[in-house]
Amino acid sequence: MIREFEKCFELSTKDTTYAFRIRENGLAEHLYYGAKMNLLGNPELAAAQVVALAEKQVFAPGNSILRDQEDKGFSPEYCALELSAPGKGDVREPMVEVVGRGGVRTLDFVYDSHEISQGKKAFETLPGSYDEAGKVWQLKVVLKDEWQKLTLELYYWVYEDCNVITRSAVLVNDGEESVEVLRLLSMLTDLEGDAYKACYFTGAWAREMQENCVALTGGKLVLSSATGTSSNRVNPFFFLEKNGTGEDFGECMGFNLIYSGNHYEAIEVSPYGKTRIVSGISPQGFVWKLGPGERFEAPEAVMTYSANGRNGMSRNMHAFVREHIVRGTWKKKERPILLNSWEAFYFDFNESKLLHLAQAAKNVGIELFVLDDGWFGKRDDDTSSLGDWTENKKKLPGGLAGLAKKVNALGLDFGVWVEPEMVNVDSELYRAHPEWVLEIPGKAHSEGRNQRILDLSNPAVQEWLIAEMGRVFSSANIAYVKWDMNRIYTDAYSQALPAEQQGEVTHRCQMGLYHCMKELTEAFPDILFEGCASGGNRFDLGILCYFPQIWASDNTDAMCRAQIQNGYSYGYPQSVIGAHVSSCPNHQTLRVTPLETRFAVASFGVLGYECNLADMKKEDLEAIKVQIEIYKNWRSVLQFGTWIRGASFGGGGGVAGSGVGGFAGGGFGGGGFAGGSFGGGGFSGGVSNLRDGAGNLQEWFCVSEDKTREICVLLQRFAIPNNHSVTIRPRGLDGERIYRFTNRDLKHDLRNFGDLVNMVAPIHVKQDSLLHNAIAKFVKLDGETEDYVVSGDMLMRGGIALKQPYGGTGFNEQVRYFPDFGARMYFVEECALQNSET
Repeated sequence: MIREFEKCFELSTKDTTYAFRIRENGLAEHLYYGAKMNLLGNPELAAAQVVALAEKQVFAPGNSILRDQEDKGFSPEYCALELSAPGKGDVREPMVEVVGRGGVRTLDFVYDSHEISQGKKAFETLPGSYDEAGKVWQLKVVLKDEWQKLTLELYYWVYEDCNVITRSAVLVNDGEESVEVLRLLSMLTDLEGDAYKACYFTGAWAREMQENCVALTGGKLVLSSATGTSSNRVNPFFFLEKNGTGEDFGECMGFNLIYSGNHYEAIEVSPYGKTRIVSGISPQGFVWKLGPGERFEAPEAVMTYSANGRNGMSRNMHAFVREHIVRGTWKKKERPILLNSWEAFYFDFNESKLLHLAQAAKNVGIELFVLDDGWFGKRDDDTSSLGDWTENKKKLPGGLAGLAKKVNALGLDFGVWVEPEMVNVDSELYRAHPEWVLEIPGKAHSEGRNQRILDLSNPAVQEWLIAEMGRVFSSANIAYVKWDMNRIYTDAYSQALPAEQQGEVTHRCQMGLYHCMKELTEAFPDILFEGCASGGNRFDLGILCYFPQIWASDNTDAMCRAQIQNGYSYGYPQSVIGAHVSSCPNHQTLRVTPLETRFAVASFGVLGYECNLADMKKEDLEAIKVQIEIYKNWRSVLQFGTWIRGASFGGGGGVAGSGVGGFAGGGFGGGGFAGGSFGGGGFSGGVSNLRDGAGNLQEWFCVSEDKTREICVLLQRFAIPNNHSVTIRPRGLDGERIYRFTNRDLKHDLRNFGDLVNMVAPIHVKQDSLLHNAIAKFVKLDGETEDYVVSGDMLMRGGIALKQPYGGTGFNEQVRYFPDFGARMYFVEECALQNSET
């Protein structure tokens, strides 16, 4: 809700309060953001409490500027503000910059009026949050610079249910001459104190969302994208935390931006112990000509606070994205398990190959078959045909419609890949309309993936894209669309705009893209759209306003994906993260990881497969069939449950040295195949100089909304010898209820133990020989069993001490086979009290 008392505003969610006031000089002064408190609820105390909370200034600091002579104690640089602009003494990061009347850049916005209401109108040119119930609170504060004849409208929206406040700004030209807007950010807030750590997520192609944390002690930290996209270089989501904050304790504030283009975030610590945060469109290269009577709206910024650590902040963000960003048919609908054709065939396929693969997909329980790149024009590689969205009849004699009909006949839905924003020079579209492309006529173009970007600032291009994609999507029974975008902006010159508006190109292209996405998703509401931009180069809230999920990374290596998806988890729920199980050696890293691990990681997202099932070994196909059955059984929890992080790879761990030890006595003795156990002795060497496990394990938990079911994943980077103690503590359960904790019934391949088979074999078995392989077909080693019935309180506080991992001294069904890159999935379900293992 929103309260107002004598121009002081209190914005409250169920657990937080944000407060600011209008000073006597008309400036908006920030007062507080944190845990919920009653600032204005008691009219008898409200005035006194505001005074107690507000900054006290009698004498301005030396070498600072007084805004005016009537308020000689007030220096804007010293004060915590809600808005800042150049020219009046605040030399910190500004929110707005304009070249106005006579070239003057000084701005002085002061309070004019305010309005409190419920409900939220859609933006005119951009996507934004929404509330189906219409209960969101809105505060509009109007400020004016009478000399410049400019009006600035600050908007605040309060989402009480998920502890989120969003903000935006609109600049209006009230004058008779055009002005140049150099910057209009979406939010500015000044926090009291400087004991914060900033955590943000950088990367590159195949290395998205790598966590970085730095202590803020002075100066300015800038996070920005100049790629024309929200970018994999730095995501617009970031968070601040007080020193000492952990996953489940401490103060944490998260921030994001509903925008898919060049963005800018800055965190600045002032000499006076205040921390300023700004977020919005990047000012780099941005100039917007604002004519008389025109309005310019900034994208919507998102912020949340939690006193319950990083996980508390993430829960707020996840709830907000699910309820107030994602929309339409697929908002709360379970997503299908798909098979994507890309890593099976790349460009080299025909209808027969595709149908053979689709049949293999159906046999293991896949629900959706997706045809990726290469189905149109002369598209046998990435050098041609983007823009020519007509089927290649050599590959698909019956076109998309014929293929879709045959795939549907197998019992699968059909999906297709497109890249509508791009064009190859070698295409009929480029030859017909070179003026539709972002390029500088007569100047050599910087190429990316052999393609160029269509000028979506041009309405004619927008209408062509809408019509052409509409034709494709209606040409067959298409249930899913993967919308890709595989290069960043260069030579961003619009041949449809005059010279004085070239600084508007990238933002106008974003507005044009949103227009196209809006039209197409409304025209095809039942299609499941998945965004993609070379993986995670455009993973943001703007895209999620139209597409309910985004492909997180082109890197499908399980260990890389574990870190990438962990990064996304801080600001985005698993229901929006596309994740696939792929083949090994992995196509991006050549790493070999267990199939179980690949599934465990991909299941904490919208599960899919991207491998050639038609060529896969029978035992792997059987394993995948079981994986899919498990996922379907737990799909509602895994896609829409609460994702909670435990231990993390973030700190490193793993190999800290080199060198391999040897066998040191003992050996494996006794037993035989029937018993399936190795007796005494063992290794006491192994990889030397391993750390003690810090950063070597990663834990994910996902609990159902009603707290009756939870799935837990434990991931390991490297096997550490003689390291037996691992306790897992599920999160988010009801302490008073009774739960059963179990794991999967796994069988292990004898060949994973190498020539140790000779410790139990009655005859010598040469490793990797025909005999070794033959034995492995019939003899499987039983995995460990974890089965306990305990209280939720015991699970969360005491935890389950897992059975020891293999450590070189013996193996049987009481030992966990947990190799390098290993994973385990554990299942927690509410149950009645019964006898259990003790």
